[in-house]
Amino acid sequence: MIDEEMKALFERAKKVDPAQIGHYVLGGYMNGRIRPVTDDMVVIGPAFTVRLPYNDNAILYHAVEQAPEGSVIVIDRMGEDRFACIGEICALNAKMRGMAGMIVDGPNADTRALKTMGFPVFSTGRAPATNSLKGLGGEFNVAIHCGGAVVRPGDIVYGDLDGVIVAPPDEFEHLVETAEAATRDEVEFLKPMLLEGRHLTEVWNFERLSKMGINAAVAELLKVEGGMKV
Repeated sequence: MIDEEMKALFERAKKVDPAQIGHYVLGGYMNGRIRPVTDDMVVIGPAFTVRLPYNDNAILYHAVEQAPEGSVIVIDRMGEDRFACIGEICALNAKMRGMAGMIVDGPNADTRALKTMGFPVFSTGRAPATNSLKGLGGEFNVAIHCGGAVVRPGDIVYGDLDGVIVAPPDEFEHLVETAEAATRDEVEFLKPMLLEGRHLTEVWNFERLSKMGINAAVAELLKVEGGMKV
């Protein structure tokens, strides 16, 4: 169960967007192929992770039964991209169990039904072939890879039409605060400047920044300690 303080933080995050927060996330980006079933879908919440091999959904249904209300079910398909593990019944079950959404690095089925359900589902595409209940294996509530990003149980996942970011829970509030400040700067200063025909060089010296970046990289490679290169 997500407490009221965290719910309030999530509502603040929704007023910026994943891309704004993403400026400050180091490495926590899912592959751009993972997209919402409809453009207006937004998902945010703590990850409840599932590693799901083969064309078998038993562990996924079991995981949803164990997940706290408000969780986002994040599914590692381990490279399987033919069989859909999320369809209408799977998503409806998660919705009725109080999940905040589902993210999978594989395809979904029953796309028309998912579009009308009002429950966030993010996937890499569509498939007519679907999983069945076999009980062949899998794990949940473990560290996984999803769309090229490492996702640990409890990590905050936040996604919209631009994609999905992943952040440690103890860093998320700071990331939101930083993104809020950046958004204020854009709305109050940077956008009006550009619309007036002025140049961003009034704010940033791009040539100097480029040179500083090169010089810093060279300095790192040529660190000197006691007169000797190390």
